[in-house]
Amino acid sequence: MLTDWTTRHSERFRKETITFNHSLIASGLFTDEALIELMKKHPADQMDVCSMSDDSDPKFKNQFMTGDFRGVPQKTLIEAAKAGRIFMNLRNAMNIHSEYKMLLDQMFGELSKKTSFENYKPKGSILISSPISQTPYHFDKTQTILWHVRGKKRMYIYPMTQEFIPDKSYEATAVSYRVDDLPYDESFDNAAEIVDLQPGQAVAWPLNAPHRVDNGSFCVSVTTEYSTRECVIKNNNMLANAALRGKFGFKPSYDQDGALKRTAKAGMGVVLRKTGYIERNDTPDMVSFKIDPKAEGFVVLTDPFLRDF
Repeated sequence: MLTDWTTRHSERFRKETITFNHSLIASGLFTDEALIELMKKHPADQMDVCSMSDDSDPKFKNQFMTGDFRGVPQKTLIEAAKAGRIFMNLRNAMNIHSEYKMLLDQMFGELSKKTSFENYKPKGSILISSPISQTPYHFDKTQTILWHVRGKKRMYIYPMTQEFIPDKSYEATAVSYRVDDLPYDESFDNAAEIVDLQPGQAVAWPLNAPHRVDNGSFCVSVTTEYSTRECVIKNNNMLANAALRGKFGFKPSYDQDGALKRTAKAGMGVVLRKTGYIERNDTPDMVSFKIDPKAEGFVVLTDPFLRDF
């Protein structure tokens, strides 16, 4: 599965941005026909069909809009992704369906042998997106690898500094299950590391590194995430810092805390999460368009309603 992995990859893994080659396409599970059959059996509540909003807020461009895909044939959804501004995420598809789970086990089984890290427990989703889809500037709270299968993508990966991922912004996402977007400025691109992904390439980057993605064609990718001790400590630490900043007016800094203080704050974050002292500020998932094959771009705006499917 990992066709060109070397000791150099192992040395840089999770410390730097790395690319490597894989053989997912050879499985035959990512053709249009295979994806249509997959969508027929994939749970609706584990599938997102999205489009991109306008750029009215320059700091938060290309925000995802949730769509209503009920009653739309799976073949039409693929056609919509190829023709319009449609982005589909089959959440946990690599875990739910046995033939894809076999691939996921092989991917991370080999990765475990190469990196000597055994406790991956990965989750894997399948992304199907249009030629003009853009993933907004954001970061991931877990370790992430993007395994690209079809099409062309350009990924921008930014430095891990306060300019690009301020503690305040991280803390805001710590109290939200759904939000991980960051304020973006076009000048950030001057400092970005650019990775042009071809079919059969994967990219992994350091924990929490901000990034965004532009499609160059219709694309199919697998995105995998897994947690580490570092993830758990940092996320709980940021939850504690959110409380210290918002409730008590302190100005905490993750970078300035030593290992002992970070671990202590992580424990505090666990207590805050379990007791509900910090209220979650998640915005509801509102549906704002439906798929219509007769409409331009397959998108018809609707009056917003709370997703219940």
